[in-house]
This record gives sequence, structure tokens and C-alpha cells, in this order.
Amino acid sequence: MQTLSFEIATTFLDDAAALAGGAIRIIIQILNRPVERLANACDVAGVLPRRHAFRQALRQTFGATRANRRRSWRNCLLPLRGLRDLT
Repeated sequence: MQTLSFEIATTFLDDAAALAGGAIRIIIQILNRPVERLANACDVAGVLPRRHAFRQALRQTFGATRANRRRSWRNCLLPLRGLRDLT
């Protein structure tokens, strides 16, 4: 009986964490849209599409492991992530 209640509690906490993470990601995307538009407008050399294509190729080559997904989730929390390609 105790293990069943523990399973229910951990499942509930995992679901709550996933819901909170998704809500935070949506809010940050909404807040970052003007910054993303500005970054795309200022990209006269076409750097952003090349970087995006390079990242897609890396993902296809190495695959998205669970650690990479966690790392990318943390990067989604950065408020100025749209400007990191403009270095």
C-alpha cells in the first residue's frame, strides 16, 4: 500500500513539473517573439539560418539523448536565447 501511494505521489509531481515547464516555455516564447523578430531583421549575413541548419544536422547525426533534451530545456529558460547566435 505504501509503494502505491509513493508511485501516485511521484507521478503527480512529475506531471506537475512537466506542466509547469511547458507553461514557462510558452510564456518565454511569447515574450521572446519581438526579440526574435529583431534578431532575424538584423541578420544581414544569413548567420541564423546556417546555425539552425548546422544544429539540425548535429541532432540527426547524434540523436537527441535525454541529457541533451534536459540541457535544451534549460536553454529555453534563458530570456535572451534568440541573441546567442549573434556572436
